[in-house]
Amino acid sequence: MQIVSGFILAVIIVYLAYRAHSLNRSGALAATVVGTVIFGVGGLSWAVLLLTFFITSSALSRAFKKRKADLNEKFSKGHERDAGQVFGNGGIATLFAALHGLYPEAAWPWIGFAAALAAVNADTWATELGVLNPTSPRLLTNLRKVVEKGTSGAVSLWGTLASLLGAAVIALPAVLLSGDLSLSASHFFLIAFAGLAGSLFDSLLGATTQAIYYCPTCQKETERHPLHTCSTPTDQIRGWNWLDNDWVNFACGAAGVVIALGLFFL
Repeated sequence: MQIVSGFILAVIIVYLAYRAHSLNRSGALAATVVGTVIFGVGGLSWAVLLLTFFITSSALSRAFKKRKADLNEKFSKGHERDAGQVFGNGGIATLFAALHGLYPEAAWPWIGFAAALAAVNADTWATELGVLNPTSPRLLTNLRKVVEKGTSGAVSLWGTLASLLGAAVIALPAVLLSGDLSLSASHFFLIAFAGLAGSLFDSLLGATTQAIYYCPTCQKETERHPLHTCSTPTDQIRGWNWLDNDWVNFACGAAGVVIALGLFFL
């Protein structure tokens, strides 16, 4: 019955998100799978944590829309999430919800679940709020190099603080909703730190191995491929051609989990 209830709840929320243009069709189907597993296997606490990520990240994607309009040509996709984005951001969390079904008394699946969401939420907050920084960011691998806002692998003090806040937004309810697991304040810092670290790992990949392209017409770097926003074909200039933003987001969540569970078991 809990699986059935989880499916029904997932369908309702996905329908509302689809109507609000936060998901496209493929994203809606993927979100139904993710929601059914997390709501159905995990239950209410797990649902609340997932919704905290989805609602806050979706709201930030829409916030300050006019101020961020000029940066849309940098990013591979818009604010309507597709299946790749849903699984990229929620795939690791879904895995740990499923593991909770196998190990219902263990604390580590909840830690892993929270850390995965903290990392992708931290990355989203850093991206959405970091571009509002009044000064230009710097490349993570060379902090002396100033780059355009929205450049993959770029960091700033503003964006880093936003990333930490995004991780804390997940870490706080993760501790408060831990129930019988009774997580302490130290676990709040553990999850928040893991989220921030996962976000910085995302930036590292963006500066080194993520596939980045160049538009010869606009003469700008971009994540968009095969066509830029001006409809010009883009050429790859660095990175691994299979490592797009969705896989980078997946790696971001995975890095957060590895760090959080490593600290938890230590």
